[in-house]
Amino acid sequence: MRNFEASTTSGTVSDVKSHREPIVSLGLVQMRCGEDPADNLACALARTEEAALAGAKIVCLQELFRSQYFCQSEDPERFALAESIPGPSTEAFAKLAAARDICILVPVFERRAAGLYHNSVVAIAGGGSILGRYRKLHIPDDPLYYEKFYFTPGDLGVPCFETPAARVGALICWDQWFPEAARLAALGGAEILCYPTAIGWQFDESEATDRAQHDAWEVAQRAHAIANGIFVAAVNRVGQEGDIRFWGQSFVADPFGRVLARASAEEEETLVVECDLREIENVRRNWPFLRDRRIDSYADLTRRFRD
Repeated sequence: MRNFEASTTSGTVSDVKSHREPIVSLGLVQMRCGEDPADNLACALARTEEAALAGAKIVCLQELFRSQYFCQSEDPERFALAESIPGPSTEAFAKLAAARDICILVPVFERRAAGLYHNSVVAIAGGGSILGRYRKLHIPDDPLYYEKFYFTPGDLGVPCFETPAARVGALICWDQWFPEAARLAALGGAEILCYPTAIGWQFDESEATDRAQHDAWEVAQRAHAIANGIFVAAVNRVGQEGDIRFWGQSFVADPFGRVLARASAEEEETLVVECDLREIENVRRNWPFLRDRRIDSYADLTRRFRD
């Protein structure tokens, strides 16, 4: 399968948009992950094909789907899970993308060089070519989320990928708490912003606390949809791994922030959700946030803190 990375800023975006359907079906693959990477890959491929057969034109997988979430501890042997791009995961999904003529967002534990690793997403086009990649910008270092040990912060900015169905942006998990990243995706023309994710409850806390944590996560992303007038999708894993209970509940929100569909909190699920891209124009005409931005007043956003 031929793989190459094309420019993500096509000079014929208007031509592409003028010939596509206004409604695009978006697939989200919510999985449990076992200890065998080969089994996880097979499951992800099968569920992606399931989404394609249900009409999905763009399919997004969850963060680090090839393995259980290994960042709960710092273990140098876990670097053996990393792979190159192109590599086994992208090659397998390139074949599926070509066979089903769909775009697939494939999270990869990327081995860039010896001792240099990223938490990445690769966008694969319907013909099987690699449109480009995104490398996670915001890297957490919290109890059971020791990602700074494994991942170098991304250096590719926030690219967007032009597909026949929609212009798509991809960010990853911890990125979803930062409005700046979502705004950059919108300014890059993203119509759909996908967040491959691995998040859940870490400690034995009250039901009210658990509910508040989940609600904060969902509300933050729905706010990105509203503030930018775009569709936002979060694709989370599900099940217990080590000391984390992943809460699933993958969802898609429209430009009003309304949740169009939400997956189970406990079960694997493949969602296929229709996104009417005409809603972007409708919402932005009434809430012209991009028009009214005071970009002349935002210089301090490049500072760590305004002392």
